[in-house]
Amino acid sequence: MTSAITIKEVTNKQDLKRFVKLPWDLYKDDPNWVAPLILERMEVLDPSKNPYFKHARAKFWLACKGERVVGRISAQIDELVEQKYHEKIGHFGFFECINDDQAAGALLDTAFQWLKQNGRDKVIGPFSLSINEEAGMLVDGFDTPPSLMMNHALPYYQDLMTNYGMEKIKDLWAYYLKFDQDVLPPTIKKMITRSMRDGKIRLRPINMKNYEQDLKTILEIFNDAWSGNWMALPFTEAELNKTVKDMKLLIREDFAYIAEYDGVPMAMMVALPNLNEIITDIKGSLFPFGIFKLLWRLKIRPTYKTVRVPLMGVRKEFQNTAVGGAMAFALIEECRIHAANSGCTHAELSWVLEDNSRLSKMLETIGCWRYKNYRMYTKTL
Repeated sequence: MTSAITIKEVTNKQDLKRFVKLPWDLYKDDPNWVAPLILERMEVLDPSKNPYFKHARAKFWLACKGERVVGRISAQIDELVEQKYHEKIGHFGFFECINDDQAAGALLDTAFQWLKQNGRDKVIGPFSLSINEEAGMLVDGFDTPPSLMMNHALPYYQDLMTNYGMEKIKDLWAYYLKFDQDVLPPTIKKMITRSMRDGKIRLRPINMKNYEQDLKTILEIFNDAWSGNWMALPFTEAELNKTVKDMKLLIREDFAYIAEYDGVPMAMMVALPNLNEIITDIKGSLFPFGIFKLLWRLKIRPTYKTVRVPLMGVRKEFQNTAVGGAMAFALIEECRIHAANSGCTHAELSWVLEDNSRLSKMLETIGCWRYKNYRMYTKTL
């Protein structure tokens, strides 16, 4: 006799650990899954440590068959979403489940009922927890590991979504760029040279002696550059401060650049070492020896060959201009040269909205190709 599915709300630290560690069971036979750092995942879900919870609330649930955890889900209500978009939108996230429509349906039912009871009339997801963290469900590109701050999924997850009645609302694309050649076409090089001829455009690496201010400048440019994009939300001051603090271990001066125009920061690009590449054998645990492996491979004797570009943007006033395009291409080339000189072989640039044809065309012009697709789903409640 098959055990019935029961749904249990996460109410204590023990439940939260079971919530965080479920993927170890589900992905045990998937060679491309990378175990996240347990400590980092616990902090993300801790309202006392994640400033997201200053403007949002969330619930977390486990699906169980007997004593075995077979699924998980979250539901979130973010006040900033309603303030900006004037809609009663709820979010779901952290979805993981065995290949069972009953279990998936029970999880989605529970999350969506809570959202509806709290005044939401539409749900979009997965967001884990927000659009500025992990977004989308992998639906194409299962044959390679996920990059830093990107998620993985089991191929049948998309079937669980569609079988439940979820509809696609947007796809998010990840692009791949090899460093084995000069990527800028001659016409682009000429455009950069022409735009920079008068000396008004200047590229500079971030200054680690002025790290906090420089990274805040980068995030402020990001807030402006992406403000008109689908479901975009700005970093709050508290989120900005925490991101600045959290990224310090990963940031390299020669991988992060600001483009100034007449001395004013107008564009930026940040490439980060692909942490997922160097934590594969740590299995999620920093203790007792994982922390030493991490620091050795990241700082003392770097072993990573890949980087991810999570932050890139040009202020809106320069978007769709030759100067803005020149700054963007020049930033990509500067970061590529330094990453390649450091022994890196390729980069992931992610993510890009499927209807952001301007950015997609720019990336494809320099030899990038789309290699992963993350899907966002929606449903009326």
